[in-house]
Amino acid sequence: MATHSIISREDLICPQCTDIYCFPVLLLCGHNVCKLCLQKFWEWKGCQECPVCKVVSIPKRPPINLALKIAADKYHQEKAKMSVERCSLHEEKLTVYCQNDEKPICLLCQMSKLHKVHECCPLDEAAKQKKEDITGRLETLKKKLQTLDKTRESWERTRTFIQRQADENNRTIREEFQKLHKFLFEEENSRLQVLAQEVEVKVKVMSLKLDFMEKQIKSLSSVISNTEKRLEGDDLSFLLDYNDTKKKLKCNFKEPEIIRDILINSATHLASLKFHVWRKMEHLVKYVPITLDPNTAQANLELSEELSCMQYSSQRALPDNPERCTGGVCVLGAGGFVSGKHSWTVDVSRGKDWYIGVVRESIQRKGAMSLKPSDGVWIIGGMIGDVLWAQTSPRTRLEWKQKAERITVELDYDKGKVAFINAADSKSIFTFKDKFTERIFPYFSVGIHEEGSGSFPLAICSQNITLTVSDK
Repeated sequence: MATHSIISREDLICPQCTDIYCFPVLLLCGHNVCKLCLQKFWEWKGCQECPVCKVVSIPKRPPINLALKIAADKYHQEKAKMSVERCSLHEEKLTVYCQNDEKPICLLCQMSKLHKVHECCPLDEAAKQKKEDITGRLETLKKKLQTLDKTRESWERTRTFIQRQADENNRTIREEFQKLHKFLFEEENSRLQVLAQEVEVKVKVMSLKLDFMEKQIKSLSSVISNTEKRLEGDDLSFLLDYNDTKKKLKCNFKEPEIIRDILINSATHLASLKFHVWRKMEHLVKYVPITLDPNTAQANLELSEELSCMQYSSQRALPDNPERCTGGVCVLGAGGFVSGKHSWTVDVSRGKDWYIGVVRESIQRKGAMSLKPSDGVWIIGGMIGDVLWAQTSPRTRLEWKQKAERITVELDYDKGKVAFINAADSKSIFTFKDKFTERIFPYFSVGIHEEGSGSFPLAICSQNITLTVSDK
């Protein structure tokens, strides 16, 4: 029993369970027994004797017969393989593949009623066909896995970008509030200084008047005191001093003056305090009717902190989210419109090859972008010299004698009109007429420029802010 290759089936049978060995252990007497069988036998017998020769073993765990175990395991594997390779009904070798039932069968099965009318083929032919099918399915799964891997990487970059966006927004919010805090702090100090100056002046006035009053009281008290003493003296002394006493009693003491407007003018300091401070904040606050949406901006666009100005810049690493435009150097306004009238003015004085107007929500944002009204785009631009184009189909050439530095876009959603007006003289440049059936977004593009050719910014003009007071 030196190698498992010369071990017969009889040598692989356990003398206790008469089945093929499972973890055979070798006793001191030389006999082999299944480990589990030996444990059960010893528990039943109450001593450690061999089930074959009754020789008692010393109290020690018997070792596993590794060679015998390997031979037994190999026998189990070959038997399992033979059972798989043979028909369970006829014990014949599986040599044919049934296409209908999609399983290997033997020749007797093929001739039987069960498979006689079925389409069958040799195993190698079926295996080749099925391997090609599985290979194709596997390639599909691999492509899906690649897509999932790319999507995961994209989402990880998006998660990082979200945190970066949050940090930038946090910084901008804090800076803007610091400006407001600074203004309010300076305004507070200014108003407190005015109050302190008024307090200082009025307290000084009252102090001077009180000093004068003290002197009058002291003088009058002295006259009264001297007169009372003379009245208490003897008659001769009183009469001798009578004229002098009479003269001093004639001193001219004025009635105390009525001091007007001496109290702190609280009405000036406190009346509608918040409103007046708010009104003074007008120079700090700018309002633009359209806010640029950075989540739609192409990677070469740099937006201002308040999202009202854009300019061409070096390409940035941005997530390719569904809202982002990649077909042109453009950005959309935030929110969009589904009804009503809306207008905004764009400063194009420093722009070059710009486009402005409106687009519908479902425009092609990835790849080449169509600029035709039929595809949901109503814009003018492509400024070269004094020539401007309305992107109709075909496009319309617009000429003007005086170049517009600011152009107002007027959208009337309900009437389906988009008008472009020279803000300087209110003259119409061009008007689109169409029917809007979905959300409409403002559109801005600074055009495509060569590296280092300049920024060519566009800016949405701020509107005047006025505060009105109403009884309602």
